[in-house]
Amino acid sequence: MKENKLIIKTSSKIYPIIIGANLLNKVSIILKKNNFIFNNCLIVVDSKVPNKNITSLKKNLKCEKKLFFRFNSNEKNKTQKSVDKILNILLKNNFTRNDCLISLGGGITGDVTAFAASIYKRGMKFINIPTTLLAQVDSSIGGKTGINNRFGKNLIGTFFQPDLVISDINILNSLPKREIICGYAEIFKHSLIKDKKNFNFLNKNKFKIFNLEKKLLKKAIAESCKIKKYIVQKDEKENNLRKVLNLGHTFAHAYEATLNYSKRLNHGEAVLLGIKSAAKFSLVNKKLSKNTYYKIIDHLNRLNINYNLKNYLKPNKINKIIKFMKSDKKNRNKNINLILLKGIGKPIINLTFDQKRIYSFLKKELMN
Repeated sequence: MKENKLIIKTSSKIYPIIIGANLLNKVSIILKKNNFIFNNCLIVVDSKVPNKNITSLKKNLKCEKKLFFRFNSNEKNKTQKSVDKILNILLKNNFTRNDCLISLGGGITGDVTAFAASIYKRGMKFINIPTTLLAQVDSSIGGKTGINNRFGKNLIGTFFQPDLVISDINILNSLPKREIICGYAEIFKHSLIKDKKNFNFLNKNKFKIFNLEKKLLKKAIAESCKIKKYIVQKDEKENNLRKVLNLGHTFAHAYEATLNYSKRLNHGEAVLLGIKSAAKFSLVNKKLSKNTYYKIIDHLNRLNINYNLKNYLKPNKINKIIKFMKSDKKNRNKNINLILLKGIGKPIINLTFDQKRIYSFLKKELMN
């Protein structure tokens, strides 16, 4: 199967994303083809990555010194403490800025590792090898890094573009269905914010993509990455257009934080709930037509991934949800900034709402 290669061009860095099958076994060839050379590397390995994939990378990555650090990836470990552990290994082994930090794992591992790379000696080489569908279509692209603290999710971080992204679709075969759902949530989100063409492609092929049929899966990942590439290249630092990528995320991050990042609700599932909330909020505020709203919901229903918010949160949690929504990075005043839809491929940015209106909306969602 031929690889897809996308070139991301931002003001701070130009770098390739390689998408294809069996790429871990070709990693040194990929590095050589892209003129990417280093002597030493520290590989931060997500604890969920199967041993066969770690062995494959060990065997096929050629450099003088390879160190490995196992990271127990979850939202509660997405902290400064975890970053410090990585930094201490780099410092103890006297890594230079020309040495390389590599993430082999999902989005949390990528975020933590990239943040460490961005602040070590003010920036060192960084390669992202995302091992989940969610990370391959979302967090591995665009250079956002971040960690959590008690005030909310991703409130501490940097913009730091990787030097290379390698997305091996073979790795996805080991993922449980729940993780595929998470990744599909972001693919679906991208289809809602760009154009009807991508949404129609997903509508036609959703079952095959969901079942990881390689040809269509690779195309879905590549098309999703192209959407994010277009947006990131236009607005690297999220000053305007890039905000559309947060569709559903203001709700989603607040739901996760309110549940204290419980395993009951992972990030991708929260994004699905957040997309549903944003679409419903768009409908009740007369931004989105009923016909389009039900088209969005029908897509999720047919895949049997139409999660219900009431299964996770109770009405007595609304004030806590609002509190976390108020701490969202997009907010510029006391009101809450939301990304809404006026149609498929027609997102609306820079809309703000007072907390009373959002409280009333959530009350109806959780009580009716």
